Amino acid sequence: MKRIAKPLFFLVSCLSIHTLYAQNLNEFNKAPLKQDVYVQLPLGSIKAKGWLLKQLEQQRDGATGMAEELYAAKDDLGKNTDWLGGEGNSWERVPYYVKGLVALAYTLDDAKLKAKAQKYIEWTLNSQQPNGLFGPVKMKDWWPRMPMMYALQSYYEATNDKRVIPFLSKYFKYQLANLDAEPLKEWAKSRAGDNMEIAIWVYNKTGDQDLLKLVEKLKQQAYPWIDIYTNNEFYFYGDDFQPKHMVNVAQALKFPVVYAQLHDSPANTDAFVKGIAHIMHDHGQPEGLGSGTEFLAGTSSIEGVETCTVVEWMQSLETAAKIIHEANIGDKLEKVAFNALPAQFSRDFKNHSYYTLPNQVQSVHGEHGFNQDYGSGIISSPYSGYGCCRYNMHMGWPYYVKNSVVATPDKGLAVVTYGPMEVETFVNGNQKIKITESTNYPFEEQINLKVNLASPATFPLVLRIPTWALKPAVKLNGKALTGVKAGEMLKIQRQWQNNDQLELNFPMEIGSEQQVNNALSITRGPIVYALEIKAANKITKTHPVAGFTDYEIRPESPWNYGLSLKKGNLNSNFKVVKSDMTDNPFIAATSPVKLKVQAKKIPSWGLSYYKMAAFDVPFSPVLSTEADEEVTLVPYGSENIRLSCFPVIGTPKKTTKSLTENFDQGMPGNWVFYGGGWFWRDGQINAASNAGSGGFGINGSKYVANGTDFKDFTYQADVKINTVGDAGLMFRVSNPAIGPDAYQGYYVGLDQPNGNVIFGKANGQKWELLKAEKYPVEMNKMYNLKVVAKADKFDIFVNGAARPVLSVTDSEYQSGSIGLRTYKALASFDSVKINAF
Repeated sequence: MKRIAKPLFFLVSCLSIHTLYAQNLNEFNKAPLKQDVYVQLPLGSIKAKGWLLKQLEQQRDGATGMAEELYAAKDDLGKNTDWLGGEGNSWERVPYYVKGLVALAYTLDDAKLKAKAQKYIEWTLNSQQPNGLFGPVKMKDWWPRMPMMYALQSYYEATNDKRVIPFLSKYFKYQLANLDAEPLKEWAKSRAGDNMEIAIWVYNKTGDQDLLKLVEKLKQQAYPWIDIYTNNEFYFYGDDFQPKHMVNVAQALKFPVVYAQLHDSPANTDAFVKGIAHIMHDHGQPEGLGSGTEFLAGTSSIEGVETCTVVEWMQSLETAAKIIHEANIGDKLEKVAFNALPAQFSRDFKNHSYYTLPNQVQSVHGEHGFNQDYGSGIISSPYSGYGCCRYNMHMGWPYYVKNSVVATPDKGLAVVTYGPMEVETFVNGNQKIKITESTNYPFEEQINLKVNLASPATFPLVLRIPTWALKPAVKLNGKALTGVKAGEMLKIQRQWQNNDQLELNFPMEIGSEQQVNNALSITRGPIVYALEIKAANKITKTHPVAGFTDYEIRPESPWNYGLSLKKGNLNSNFKVVKSDMTDNPFIAATSPVKLKVQAKKIPSWGLSYYKMAAFDVPFSPVLSTEADEEVTLVPYGSENIRLSCFPVIGTPKKTTKSLTENFDQGMPGNWVFYGGGWFWRDGQINAASNAGSGGFGINGSKYVANGTDFKDFTYQADVKINTVGDAGLMFRVSNPAIGPDAYQGYYVGLDQPNGNVIFGKANGQKWELLKAEKYPVEMNKMYNLKVVAKADKFDIFVNGAARPVLSVTDSEYQSGSIGLRTYKALASFDSVKINAF
């Protein structure tokens, strides 16, 4: 951390902190916990301004403020919900909603929202039984109480209600006494990190050593997340979907760093870093998090991310930033907040999409083949997909605001993320301070901080300098500081004066990141850019609550473009077009920053077989004879249909001579899976269990090397079938998609149930068996399967036999990619080798 003891610029305005108790709420970690941990300021200390305030106001006037009317059933937020003493079975839904509602109500200081929240808070506080248990009496589950504890934490920070700490203390004693008899299971076992975080928060207020025992017990009963993140073990649990459920993965991302406060070892903090690296390598998407529909779903541009994943990933990063003081955590948080979060919602925050896709060229009803599929899963609706997200989504923006500036143990402040806002708190003991952050960031590069102090105060101010800012500059009272470096937390220790000023400048260059199939995503600072597509909304349902509808979105302009990029400096290919800042910059038509770039249409790239989604982005470079056109890119979060994984126009460069892949280093970066799940373990690639899935794509899961193009060849691999079904090799493949037969090409497989070697082909929607020959296939035994392809003749060999098991003649597919495939089976693969003739 860079230390600079120089003056700083802040502009003065009047202080309006309502109560002096706030500083007492900033209790830092007590021994034996890790000491250099930041803490969040009391809720309400940070007020949003400008465009950020607009997002909160839209929540108030949209889905958050109207949630009780929208979801009025007794099992939802109705008056007869069990979280108000009624007969319903709301389970997690009320706690999810109240968690976000309390944060929004007190961030906006909105009386109506506070009243909405208060009835749930009062009922919850009054529901505690003599033994300490709280909540609906019939609810025998640890999990839903966890988000309600976050709601109580926020409520206490905002009000200092003296009932909260004794209430939580009593509940934690109940937990400690009863967890052995009723251990964590299912969702609670996955999400124990939430429970641990609140227990540590209460420990820092009471010093009760039993709370540390509780944290240890919760850690012991939870899934072994530290090992899972460290060793990429999400898919190691067979039919148990919890560790591969992406919302759980995002939510538990905080688990290692929360526990690191009790055991400050490199293994714990490293697990957080390694976990993100594994997720992004195997499942990463342009908007800064991993895919999950609902299981971890690979890198394909037509896989999606769930709204719950977005807000839980953000909260995990917000927690981590307080414990691990690294600038890149704030970078990651801003990327998700400024791209993935607004993309999940309609522009007015009345609707959400359960899933959003990096290349989502239309949003219509129907099945995609996702592991968890919903006919309404990608449409814009207050009821899109499954019910969890419509309750959990409300914490996204309020939690971003309340965690942007945090208190440091040395009586100062740290700025973790940026945006227009105002902070009122205490520094250097009980000295009041007000800092006004004036900026249109991330749409502009300049940030001005202004301070108001009644008297001089000595304290440190820590500023995150983004990693992407190549030439960041900081001025203190108009004088440029030296030693300001990208990717550092800049610590300025000095005596601050009233009217000190700080000016930050983070120049934003055009950047690119490699995505699936060698495609590129385009960035400028923390913003990811997507093709501006003219869209038509068609209302498909009108709801009883006025102003709320479901609608499908279809494109009215071409979307199948590849970028025509000249060699050299990437910036020279783009024109940055700036316009006046609007109150809501997440509207594509009036976006304050757009990019212009040359592109060509790719006529062969269109909608996939079921006409629900585009085909995956074609492997780059892509040949196109179309004319260059100037296209416009807009912020990722400003549209509900988008193209953000761009192919690059050029001469194709696929592997055509030979390929050897022994899977010694994990998942190869240039293979893509379609449907189901694939993972690496012990030097082999494995098709994952998808027990509990509802998508048609799970029956025929494919793992394809799209960057290959082979015509005549010898292709072999080791194949082991682990459950009933068949598995084998794909070749001369093109246009793979999600679905058992959603590809064009050939497949040869070991059919274990019927004792056959089978050979067939798919045309995108239909499988045709060309030939089958008897061959005894044992389960859990490795077989070497080999294809010799010459023109229209194919010979299939097993385990090095001199004679082919079967021979087939067919001329439909001349060349294409290679891959691996399973059909209703778990299987393992190794030692892929192909040589062209």
